[in-house]
Amino acid sequence: MIALIDYGMGNLGSVSNALRFIGCEFEITSAPDGLSSADGAILPGVGAFGDCMENLREYSLVEAIRDYVAADRPFLGICLGLQLLFGESEEMGTHAGLDIVPGRVVRFSHDRKIPQIGWNQIEKRQDCPQLEGVPDGSYVYFVHSYHVVPEDESVIATTTEYSYEFCSAIRRGNLFATQFHPEKSSETGLQILRNFVKVVEGQ
Repeated sequence: MIALIDYGMGNLGSVSNALRFIGCEFEITSAPDGLSSADGAILPGVGAFGDCMENLREYSLVEAIRDYVAADRPFLGICLGLQLLFGESEEMGTHAGLDIVPGRVVRFSHDRKIPQIGWNQIEKRQDCPQLEGVPDGSYVYFVHSYHVVPEDESVIATTTEYSYEFCSAIRRGNLFATQFHPEKSSETGLQILRNFVKVVEGQ
């Protein structure tokens, strides 16, 4: 069973629909126990970084997520669910994150339209199970004003160009997280979700 983490600010509807479409069994949970007993976990996210961290604390999910990822269990972060994994964000002040992946979340520093909304390409930096069958140059769907800057570049799974190259996905063992929205990225996104399910089933 895959736990879809509900902390009051996730894009649960579109993620749920995509999981149903690929025939994935999942359970929406906001309880630490529901997460700890799951075979895989998905952390979606929309909204402001600081507000989301506050909600995770209120739901007592901070330590549960840290423990889950520390055990190298299959975990997928989506959009803000990627950013929350990092040490801190500069969105609307400085806010501490889950500090699972060393690095920061910063605002785009260029003159192009912010937020980036729409389709853009990814280039793979890793050959990993979560990206199996996803060619370089595949288009995926983005909605964001901030992006992650990992301290350790070896965790970067994909990059994307938006005036400059930024990290658009990370992977460290069974931890995988994307700045783009797989659930809104047509067949490419569905393939990534299917790959995540395969990783879960292989554990």
